[in-house]
Amino acid sequence: MERRASDILRQTLVISSAGFMLVAALIGSGVFGEDASVEQQQGGYLSDQGSYLAPAGPAFSIWSVIYLGLLAYVVWQALPAQRDDERQRAVGGWIAASMVLNGLWLVVARFGPLWSTVLVIVALLVVLARVMVLLGQKRATGFAQRVLVDGANGLHFGWVTIATVANTAAWLSAVAPDSWEQLAGIWGVVVLVLVAVICSVCAWLLGRIVPAVASAWGLAWLAVGRFTDEPQSAVIGVTAIIVAVVILIVGVFAVLRGGADARHG
Repeated sequence: MERRASDILRQTLVISSAGFMLVAALIGSGVFGEDASVEQQQGGYLSDQGSYLAPAGPAFSIWSVIYLGLLAYVVWQALPAQRDDERQRAVGGWIAASMVLNGLWLVVARFGPLWSTVLVIVALLVVLARVMVLLGQKRATGFAQRVLVDGANGLHFGWVTIATVANTAAWLSAVAPDSWEQLAGIWGVVVLVLVAVICSVCAWLLGRIVPAVASAWGLAWLAVGRFTDEPQSAVIGVTAIIVAVVILIVGVFAVLRGGADARHG
């Protein structure tokens, strides 16, 4: 009976967290009559022109896919059949925390200082990394789990990895002296090389392609932004494309390796 009550509480917590995330998303988009959406907040530093590492505007359409996937997950995990699923017991609370932090970011982006958005998105990235590690400890059973649990959270993790870089760059652009812009190309390349290493290691260790695809999506649009919009930087644009390709290649090989291990295990 106690275990059953705990499972119901977990399912309810996930539903409540999703509700908070959706309300925060509506506030962030300005649908309640506010005079500015997220990209217009914080002096424009959170826009697609806010820094040298900001993806172009169309990149953010991935949020629609992530939200749709998370909401489908919320409905699915609330079904009685998932109540005592050990995998959901392991990750449900962490996924709920990720949705709360997702919504909290939108709140602090509108009402808090710019540095607070960096703290929240870093916390979100850490929580999502924990989700991916837990999901990797036990294979998904069935198509629904692969898509709604591993897929939706993998997209969230991969995109937030790039969003964390962009958010941090936005904050640094706001506080750094103007003279630092002369070295923007160099530092941009250095950061993207680090992104390549981190994302490649994650893809290889996790054995998943979805986070790599989401990260590559953000990097591709980062390149578009640097080639076609302000601030322009060909060297950052080219580096972003190379990094995106590298991450995808590592992700593909990681999945193939995982499949081979499963066949010989």
